[in-house]
Amino acid sequence: MKRRLLLRWSAVLVAGIAGASFATPAEAGPNPEDNYAGSQIEKHEGVLGLPIGYSTDDQYLGHDVSGHQGPVDWAAAVGAGAKFVYVKATEGTTFVSKQFSQQYNGSYDAGIVRGAYHFGLPDVSDGASQANYFLAHGGGWSGDGRTLPGALDMEYNPYGDTCYGKDAAGMVAWIRSFSDTYRARTGRLPTIYTSTSWWKRCTGNDPSFGGNPLWIARYNSQIGELPAGWREQAIWQFADAGALPGDQNWLNGTQAALRNLAFG
Repeated sequence: MKRRLLLRWSAVLVAGIAGASFATPAEAGPNPEDNYAGSQIEKHEGVLGLPIGYSTDDQYLGHDVSGHQGPVDWAAAVGAGAKFVYVKATEGTTFVSKQFSQQYNGSYDAGIVRGAYHFGLPDVSDGASQANYFLAHGGGWSGDGRTLPGALDMEYNPYGDTCYGKDAAGMVAWIRSFSDTYRARTGRLPTIYTSTSWWKRCTGNDPSFGGNPLWIARYNSQIGELPAGWREQAIWQFADAGALPGDQNWLNGTQAALRNLAFG
């Protein structure tokens, strides 16, 4: 049974990638609706291989969505195997996703464990200000066992300089400010979403965030090297299309791991 599940999921996910249409930088432009977890990583790092085949006995399948997907059919997502989802809430200090309520509340009502994420723009305001903006617009956490800690999306700048005009020390300080503010207000460290290549380039591969859950992006058949400071990932975003709406993710574990991530 486990082998049949593995083969079935592999076939579905490979087919999803084969049929996907990938945006070019010109298509994305400066519209924040087009910035989502991995939108810039795909452009800079590419899709490097076919997704690895897990079964639902090994890992929990989940996804992430944003306004880019529009309204989501949550009953269909549950039917396709969704166990968890991250939903884009905010970007910088001026943008809130128009689809956030439908996606965040709809997934919860459908029984999916969900969390919100913030697309960080370190060149427009300080980390504390963006954490507070995120918290004011849906990025909070509650210990109900069905809400994941808010996530900070750190990736290539869609509007200009890759590292937002910051050197490694400045970038680390910005992320620290966001993380500390979020923890002070919720009691939880935020999840950090990033790729190893971006983290090395823009933080100097800083190892000091190992206490934050890691949501790693790498579109390949293997997860590869993790950023310094993390021994394992909480979530692996392994493909930008597949059985579920939006990007495809594997939780590093099943029910117990999901419960631990939700409760802290």
